[in-house]
Amino acid sequence: MTARRALTLTLLTPVSASLGIAAVLAQTSPATPPAAPAQPPAAAAPAAPATPAPAASETPAATPAPASPPTAAQPPANPPPTQKAQIDPFGEEVTITAKKVISIKGTANWDNAFESLTDSLKTLTTILEKQGIKQAGPAIIVYTSADDTGLVYQAQLPVEQDPKSLPKDVTITKSPEGKVLKFIHRGSYDTMENTYEAITNHLDDKRLEANDTYIEEYDTDPLKTPEDKLVITIYVPPKTK
Repeated sequence: MTARRALTLTLLTPVSASLGIAAVLAQTSPATPPAAPAQPPAAAAPAAPATPAPAASETPAATPAPASPPTAAQPPANPPPTQKAQIDPFGEEVTITAKKVISIKGTANWDNAFESLTDSLKTLTTILEKQGIKQAGPAIIVYTSADDTGLVYQAQLPVEQDPKSLPKDVTITKSPEGKVLKFIHRGSYDTMENTYEAITNHLDDKRLEANDTYIEEYDTDPLKTPEDKLVITIYVPPKTK
């Protein structure tokens, strides 16, 4: 977490047939005078061709009714407007207001920082649940100092009602307020180093210096949300000139 440390330190698919007719020819004797020629036999009348019986009338097949014309295709409904991809703010200057919170101080080394932070938030959540008090906003972590070995922080939960009988290490106080630079981190706590490196580069490009503290606001509950689904808003108070 080199970049983060640097920021916290500085801050950061038909056929028909016909009959033939036969002709008979008479013969004469050669010794007798020729007689009148015999009448030729009458020609045989041709047999009348058989008249084929008319074919049984067939009832014509009913003409099928024409098929109904296909229904005209309905025009597609208007598609929903294309949504623009969400662009997270990065370096936007905003003003945050103070909230009433219960707070507990903690320390952690860089290897177990997330575990330490969630342990502190569990402590505060238990206090509120026992007293039937609802949390009034996202969990907050305020980093107050850091070095190569670890960091010091304040874990805070916003409330509207004051809890009673708090342990000695838990106090009722106010969260930070004032003008800050807003950045968004999405993903696990372990990948925050990349976000803090980008924050450091942004500050350098703008020739800005971070103040002595910086704030993480957990837009997703770190005690219930898978770590790779975390959404954290980071506020960096710039030094005033």
